[in-house]
Amino acid sequence: MLYSENRINGVDNAKRIRPIPPIDTMAETSFAYAKVNISLDIISKRSDGFHNMKMVMQTVSLSDEITVRCEPGAGISSSTDTGLSYLPVDRRNIAVKAALAFFDHTGITGYLTHINIKKEIPVSAGLGGGSADAACVLRMLDRMFDSKLGQETLKTIGKSIGSDVPFCIVGGTCLAEGRGEVLTELPPLPRCYFVICKPPFSYSTPELFSLTQCEKIRVRPDTEGLIASLMNGNLSGVARRMYNVFEDYLPWGKQDIIYIKNSLLDNGALGATMTGSGPTVVGLFESADYARQAYEKLKENYLECYLAQPMNKESLE
Repeated sequence: MLYSENRINGVDNAKRIRPIPPIDTMAETSFAYAKVNISLDIISKRSDGFHNMKMVMQTVSLSDEITVRCEPGAGISSSTDTGLSYLPVDRRNIAVKAALAFFDHTGITGYLTHINIKKEIPVSAGLGGGSADAACVLRMLDRMFDSKLGQETLKTIGKSIGSDVPFCIVGGTCLAEGRGEVLTELPPLPRCYFVICKPPFSYSTPELFSLTQCEKIRVRPDTEGLIASLMNGNLSGVARRMYNVFEDYLPWGKQDIIYIKNSLLDNGALGATMTGSGPTVVGLFESADYARQAYEKLKENYLECYLAQPMNKESLE
């Protein structure tokens, strides 16, 4: 399906670059990297209906492959290889929203743009797969059209699309506050490995937020201690402080979350926690051999299991 709408709310168009005439077909392929939460805390509910968050987030090597093709014409189309009927390929797809927002901000016209997404990141998993795709599309279009928007502008455009998109623009290891868009870069994790396991169901993010009463949260992650451990290169200190407050408010399926966490810890993980609004659980390992062992054990019962490593921000540029 093709879309030629050229307006996305929330993006400042006051500083458009000059529209450029169409040239020959351009195409680029790149990777959109998932994110995991090392910690997740909900601070307060905001007057706009969103929540103030405090999270330590990490880019990991699990990725989707994105190909963007631009040729003279008009409109935006997308396709995916998932075969999942509920995954939209029209303007509801966050990658399409990203392309619309880019062209709206820059004023570039005269191109038919097609986005193909080869999915590897599980859908509705708390891994930021859609946000990663959107961020990747923004970076790719910025390069392809040599628009030189810069990271801050890309983050602003990304914020209008989704709360996790700014982090996926920056990447690496960050403290994320506000809705998730207020980012403080942190030292990278020491050399380590992740095992990522998604049970065969998903949670509704709005439902989890509705079940969580900020003023009644009794156990919170030690975010400051986690940051101090990162500053000191202390992987065990980071792992001991992995925690997600959503785990105390799961409406159902908690037995799977507990089973996966225990399996990871029993097979050598230094720490484990649910990421985002779940249901995916991530385990942090110092040993590649232990990570492989834990992965193979979980793979016996869960189809969507992955081995990954942390990615630094330079890997995304």
